Parts: sequence; structure tokens; C-alpha cells
Amino acid sequence: MTDIIHIIGGGLAGSEAAWQAASTGAHVVLHEMRPVKNTDAHSTDGFAELVCSNSLRSDDFENNAVGLLHEEMRRAGSLILKCADAHRLPAGGALAVDRHGFSGAVTQALTEHPSIEIAREEITEPPADWDNVVVATGPLTSPALADFVRKLTDADSLSFFDAIAPIVHHDTINTDVAWMQSRYDKGEGKDYINCPLDRDQYEAFIAALLAGEKTEFKEWEKSTPYFEGCLPIEVMAGRGPDTLRYGPMKPVGLRDPRFEQRPYAVVQLRQDNALGNLWNMVGFQTKLKHAEQVRIFRMIPGLENAQFARLGGLHRNTFLNSPRLLDPELRLKARPSLRFAGQVTGVEGYVESAAIGLLAGRFAAGKTTPPPSTTALGALLAHITVGAEAETFQPMNVNFGLFPPPPPGPRGRDRKKAQSARALADLAGWLNPSA
Repeated sequence: MTDIIHIIGGGLAGSEAAWQAASTGAHVVLHEMRPVKNTDAHSTDGFAELVCSNSLRSDDFENNAVGLLHEEMRRAGSLILKCADAHRLPAGGALAVDRHGFSGAVTQALTEHPSIEIAREEITEPPADWDNVVVATGPLTSPALADFVRKLTDADSLSFFDAIAPIVHHDTINTDVAWMQSRYDKGEGKDYINCPLDRDQYEAFIAALLAGEKTEFKEWEKSTPYFEGCLPIEVMAGRGPDTLRYGPMKPVGLRDPRFEQRPYAVVQLRQDNALGNLWNMVGFQTKLKHAEQVRIFRMIPGLENAQFARLGGLHRNTFLNSPRLLDPELRLKARPSLRFAGQVTGVEGYVESAAIGLLAGRFAAGKTTPPPSTTALGALLAHITVGAEAETFQPMNVNFGLFPPPPPGPRGRDRKKAQSARALADLAGWLNPSA
């Protein structure tokens, strides 16, 4: 094995891969093109910058697959989870972070690690004499590097659209209308700002979303599919009048204190920074033009005078057909000296991207074999390498449907708890094979 591991990309996956590999004693060179060359989505040169939501989703490891993935990564010494826990914000049962504090902590840890060398440069093609490389360039892989991979594999990278939700200044939210409450009073019980809509207000809002002027796509974008887990809000609205009421605007588990009853629909905002002066609109990714966003979102009760720190946007993400192109240790079959990690492999979500980075870093250092498929790490890895149908492969969040079924018996939540308990027991054996 080479003495140097080259990791290309300083997002969540690349940062985690660098940390895991360096923690084994390997010498790592982490190549990050920002700020030499920026992307359309990033705004800083920090490692592990969160460009969309600030939530890593549910932290319930007994009943939720992504919460289980959190716990497995913590037990595997994840830098991303360590920094997320250190910069946690109130978010009910979810793990939300102060995005700037989180990125700053990851950046500091990597910069100060004695076995990690930081190289601020764009890599358009890994040199042939680099024999241990992890490509973790994410969904915004530069065109030059994407072309290199395309030529190497003789297969087109697939693509889909991902979207960014707006952020609102807290002091412009009308708290005479909006109130603070977590759904079912989870977490601290008051971790979200809720803006209620009655039936007439909801129907008018839906009509405005559908009629609002949208961003025009370039010709090459017209055939690019959306990712189902991150649909623009107006696309969801177009699927039926009640789609949003059963999606991001569902009012279940909430009561408007003015009337002591559940509203017809609700828009939730989640704290976005440690100061608490910025709040993001949960699930409100959009391709509406900016002026239309301001006009339409101010129709929401409580946001009549809202000022926006950031408006929503849309960008194209790319990913590999991993079941066809990668082996079970994330190596490119056409060139085994290259591994891939993160969202470019066809996982969806911050945590999933970091998890694949964790595995790629360990594989590159030669310190592990693939984890059992009964674990969240192993189930996610198996899905993108051997478990999915190559002809219909699409991005996927971690979910219990990817796991082998548990033994017959438990049902409902007890079934999930049994799967989680089995996963953590099997993870312990993988982390400590000689124990």
C-alpha cells in the first residue's frame, strides 16, 4: 500500500475520509479547490460546509435508520458527528447544527492533525502515479474531473436536481401569529417556529405556488430528474392540492395556542445558527424566481414582513451508477487505485455522504473490510455497490428497507428496535474483530 492517501474534495465525505485514514497513522493529502475555484453552491472555503439544510435529521437510534447511522458513526470515531454534537442546536428529535461553528470545527480539526496535509488546488485528473486516491468531490464535481471519470468508465454520470431552502431573519417573524413548538413536543418542546394556515390561506398559497414564475432551465437540464427526497415545493404542490399538507406542511402534533386546536396546515422554521437570529424554512426548497419567493412566502401568516438572509435555489447534482462501476470497497472497477465517496456515489443526505467517506477512508488505509449488511453502514454500502439494480439506480437515503429483515417476531417500533440492537451488536464485532 502506498505511503500517501490522496483525498480529493473537502466536503463532508472527504473530511470524514481524511480523518478516518489519518487516525490509522496514514499520511493524507486533502485536496480542496476552494477558494482557488468556487462552486455555485458554496459560500466559504471551510471544510464540510453545509450548503442546504442545517439538519442531519433524526437522532433517534432506536427507531430511525438515520439516527442509527449517527450512533454507528459516533462509535466509529466520526469527526463529522463529533463536531455536529459540539455545535448542536435545538431541533426536537433531530440533530441540527450551527452551520458556521460546525464547519469551523471540522476545518480546525483537519488543519491541526499532524498526519493531514492540506492542498488548496483543483484536481482535474488524478496523476497516474497516485495509487491510492479517494474522490469525494460531491454532487458539484467540477466539469473537468467529471469528464475524466466519464471517459475512464465509458459510462455517463447520472444527474438530478437538488434545491436550497430560504432562510429568514428571526426579528422579522410575526410572533403574534407564529408560535414555538416541536411536533408532539419532542426535544425541548419548543424547537420550531410554526406559521399556521387555515383552509382558505392554504388554498391561496398553493395557487400562488403553482402560478409563480419559475427559473428557466437550460436545454441540457430539461431531461434531468428531481430527487424524490428533495423536491421543490411547487413541484410537490403540482402533484395534488393536499400533497403539502401531508408533507412538509403537515400540522399533526401541533396546536395553535390562539385557538387551542390544530391548524389546517403549517410552515415550520428551524434555527439555523447559534445566535438564533437566522431560521430556515423546513422543506421549502424551490425553483421560484427570487422576487416571486419574497411575494409568495410573505403570504404565509407570520411571515408577512419577512426579510430573507438567503432565498431558495436549485442546482444540478451528479452521481455515478455505483452498482455498475464500483466494487464492495468503493474502488472503481476500471481503475482500482481510485475510490469514490459521498454523494457522488448515489447516497442522499449529509449523514449518508459522511458515512461513505468514513468507509472509504478506512478502506484506503487498509484497516477494515466491509461492515456487516445488518448495520446501517453496511446496508448503505451494500445498496450502492451490490444491492441496487444498475438499470434503475437512483439516490437513496438510509432506511430500514435496505437492511436484511430481522427474525420473525417483533412488529412496528419493536421491530425497528430489534434491527437497531442487532446492528449495534454486529457493529461492535466489526470495530473490534479480535474482541
